[in-house]
Amino acid sequence: MSETKTASISPVIIGCDHAAYTMKECVKAFLTEMGVDVVDAGCHGLESVNYPDFAREVAQKVSDGTYERGILLCGTGLGMSMAANRFKGVRAALVSDGFSARMSREHNNSNVLVLGARVIGESLAQDLVRIWMETPFGGGRHQERIDMFEGFGS
Repeated sequence: MSETKTASISPVIIGCDHAAYTMKECVKAFLTEMGVDVVDAGCHGLESVNYPDFAREVAQKVSDGTYERGILLCGTGLGMSMAANRFKGVRAALVSDGFSARMSREHNNSNVLVLGARVIGESLAQDLVRIWMETPFGGGRHQERIDMFEGFGS
């Protein structure tokens, strides 16, 4: 993997709850190996925490442009994706297969990747992160569609 593919999107902010702490540490190490700077928004251990606190921390910083992309992890990924998608401009994609990871970037320009630690294993998580990090947005008709839903709920 060429570092130039990921250099333009560094650093990435990452956050998790207690159920995904171990996988977050694995993903952080993998991103670092890819040459991506990682900012860890927590959690920082296995003690029970409230996932919305960490979804807010990551999604707000993607929403306000502090970071171009973020990664969130929890037990299923469901709660994190629901919470993150409440922030303006955040397109959080819960993925558990390579095709969805690629399409979330190519067609939907997802800027937050969400993974379920109790749903997928660490090896698959690394594959999904690699695919998501390396896939460019296709633009064109896909941007038109994103523009259509960006104003929903405003």
